[in-house]
This record gives sequence, C-alpha cells and structure tokens, in this order.
Amino acid sequence: MDAGLAALLGTAVGSLGTLGAAVVNGRAQARTQHVQWRRQHRRDAYAAYLSALHDRDIAMDAILSVLRGPSLDLPELDGTVQHFIARARDVHRAAEVVILEGPPSIVEATDRIAKESSGLSEVMQRMVKDAHAGDTGERAQHSATAAAQERRLYQAVSEFRVQARGVLGNAD
Repeated sequence: MDAGLAALLGTAVGSLGTLGAAVVNGRAQARTQHVQWRRQHRRDAYAAYLSALHDRDIAMDAILSVLRGPSLDLPELDGTVQHFIARARDVHRAAEVVILEGPPSIVEATDRIAKESSGLSEVMQRMVKDAHAGDTGERAQHSATAAAQERRLYQAVSEFRVQARGVLGNAD
C-alpha cells in the first residue's frame, strides 16, 4: 500500500471516529437538555400547585375566622365562601398539571392532599350550614374536627413537598 492511500485511509478512519463521537455527544447533550426541560416543567407545575394551595388555605382561614369569631356576619361569611370556592378551583386546575407532569409518587401525594382537603371542606360546609341556620350546638365539635383536619392537610402538603424535592433531585 502506498503512502497516499494509507494517508487517505487514515484520514477516513479519523473522520469516521470524529463523526461517531459527535453523534454520541449530540445524543447525550439532547438527553441532558430533555431531562433539564422536563425538570423545569415539573418544577413550575409543583410551584404553581403549592402557590394555589397557599392561596386556597388563606381563603379557608378567612372562612374559619368568620365562623369562629364572636359575632357572625353572614354576608361576610358568604363572601369568604365564594372566594374560597374560586381558590379551590385554582388548586384543582394546578393539580391537573401536576398529575400530567409527575410520576406516580407525586400523583399519590396530590391525591392525599385532595382527600384531606375534601374532608376539611365537608366540615366547613357543615359549619357554614349551621351558621346560616343559627345552630351553635355543634360549633365546638365542628371547630375541633376542622382543626384536626387542618393538621392532616398540612401533613399531606408537607409530604408532597418531600416527594417533589425527590423527583426534582433536591432530596439532600
């Protein structure tokens, strides 16, 4: 084999090696970018969900404050209930995105929050109904039940945060 042919073959082999390395690196970079893109979408969805939960919880606290207050203002109560309903809808919309973007562990944590939220909403509905009827007989019991349910809801939200941190790679 003459030197020219050997040089040509050497160049061809070198070019193929460089091309192969570029393809492998390109695929690795594409995978890394996809992982980063997915993580960012999940982070945004989880943050929006937690923000909606926070806003809903403030609205819930306003209802409980009116119900537990020394004098009951029914128009104020009805206004706080309407505000709460709007915030609860925001939570539901944000949860749908979390469910679409998240793995099963996040879906389970979101379901637990929904379950605990539903339990608290049921107690609050009874409290509002009793307030409209002027019935104060079960006020103390409902208030204690609401407080216990609030603690369970807080725990569920805390567990969601832990799961979200794990999914996003921030579990240290």
